[in-house]
Amino acid sequence: MTDEEFEALRDDVRYLKDRAEILDCVARHARGCDRHDEELIGSAYHSDGTDEHGFTLNSGADYAAWVNPTHAATSQAHLHNITTQSCEIDGDVAHCESYSMVVLLGRDGRTAQVINGRYLDRLERRDGRWRIALRRSTVEAMFTADASVLKSPFFTEQGYLKGTRDRDDLSYRRPLLQETPPPARWSESVR
Repeated sequence: MTDEEFEALRDDVRYLKDRAEILDCVARHARGCDRHDEELIGSAYHSDGTDEHGFTLNSGADYAAWVNPTHAATSQAHLHNITTQSCEIDGDVAHCESYSMVVLLGRDGRTAQVINGRYLDRLERRDGRWRIALRRSTVEAMFTADASVLKSPFFTEQGYLKGTRDRDDLSYRRPLLQETPPPARWSESVR
């Protein structure tokens, strides 16, 4: 391998490592929101990071304290799905556009809000860690859907696991074992 080929390979590996760390940061934020994990959400932002959701501006450190009660007041469960992502990396700064689909199961358990939008992020690598310096959220489409099937015997008799908005959620269990009892099942939560 020539010096030139080695340098090109090193650059490619650095780029792939940076992309993976940036994607992990965006995913960590989404997971933190869905589990109402303030520490996990906060770990996605730099200490001076900013989050913009409509007219609401929060520091990264304060975002969880705003979003968790907001989600809890309007829904009984939600999932933040990160889909298409583009990312331009220039040294220690990256500009990302991450498409998102957020589904919020209404407090009534019969309706769901579906929000499609994008997270426009400027991430920075500081002290070797990629974190969000600025997030600006868009909403591109939003609609209400029928979620009543979740209350039907057809579904509830299946006993599917249900996520929880805390660290009791099975995703935190290590090791994940078949014999570990789940904190919630849909059949238990609708009776």
